[in-house]
Amino acid sequence: MAKKIVILNGSPRPNGNTAGLIASFTEGAKTAGHDVREFRLQSMKIAGCIGCLQGGKDPASPCVQKDDMDKIYPAYVEADIVALASPLYYWTISGQLKCAFDRLFAVAECDPNYANPKKDAILLMAAEGNDYGEVTLWYDRLLDYLGWKDRGKVLAGGVMQIGDIAGKPILDEARKLGAGIV
Repeated sequence: MAKKIVILNGSPRPNGNTAGLIASFTEGAKTAGHDVREFRLQSMKIAGCIGCLQGGKDPASPCVQKDDMDKIYPAYVEADIVALASPLYYWTISGQLKCAFDRLFAVAECDPNYANPKKDAILLMAAEGNDYGEVTLWYDRLLDYLGWKDRGKVLAGGVMQIGDIAGKPILDEARKLGAGIV
């Protein structure tokens, strides 16, 4: 059965190494018949969460702030899988991705118990080095808290400059992850 996959792309580089991972993952997922929708957060107008706890009144537009998150909310609600894609910045995800993810709380506010919709998740990450300890700890704890299931992580180290990822076997790993979703 085809899955709906939302990719939250937190990379500021439109053609960077994270984009390479996303392209390979998307190719595999589409080959397997899945519907993939990517949101390039850097090119969107998304304000930071203001912690007002006033969201959830309108499921179609759950946050009181009106910006490009309104493009993400419907796709997020319908998604079976959410892929978090980011370069590794100071041992965690980019600010762009963190900002957008924080704003997803407005969807949880639609539920009287603040329950987040249940999703499967994927982590796609590019980095200069290979120390993913902090970010994988954050990701695993996030999924545990949300009650989400991890579908896999593709961590591409040694790719700092734009284009460093080209031709690397990690792209095949990303493609296989997308193609292997059932």
